[in-house]
Amino acid sequence: MKILALADEESPYFWDYFTPDRLAGVDLVLSCGDLNSQYLSFLATYSHAPILYVHGNHDDCYEKTPPEGCICIENRLFIHHGVRVFGLGGSMRYKPGRHQYTQREMSLRALRMLPKLAWHGGFDILLAHAPAFGIGDGADLPHQGFHAFRKLLDRWEPSCFVHGHMHLSYGGSAKRECFYNSTRVINAYDHYFFDIQSP
Repeated sequence: MKILALADEESPYFWDYFTPDRLAGVDLVLSCGDLNSQYLSFLATYSHAPILYVHGNHDDCYEKTPPEGCICIENRLFIHHGVRVFGLGGSMRYKPGRHQYTQREMSLRALRMLPKLAWHGGFDILLAHAPAFGIGDGADLPHQGFHAFRKLLDRWEPSCFVHGHMHLSYGGSAKRECFYNSTRVINAYDHYFFDIQSP
């Protein structure tokens, strides 16, 4: 399955210089947040694949103008051609905002989903905005990752963890890809294509 992941900045590859062939062969689009809702709506008009999204810390505007033709999977497990995608958006709470959480709040969100995840035998992709604690996150509070994500990766060992929030232009700990145990960790900043095996 060919997947397009997006996060944080609208890519000129799609936004400024778009041609429909750039979405050819894409089976699923994943948005990790902090993107203009009109950008996602624009892609939805051309994509034959579902566009799934979670919220970034700058996506309060989605409450009034959500991306049309896209599917929010916050606190949901979405299954597409057998691939199970679990969504938990938002960042660490560093100022007032709808999509910001303390470590405890994010842990409670994950805990509430455990029965459903267990019923489905886990998940294949964790879709988030923030990184996991200690895996490509930042030292400052706004860019610190969540402990809950590490626990989810430890327990279920999904194929992929896809996140945004850490712009590759930051340098330092921000990486496009790495591995945490057997899980492929992907930073979706701007845009990134990757493949995953369908069950």
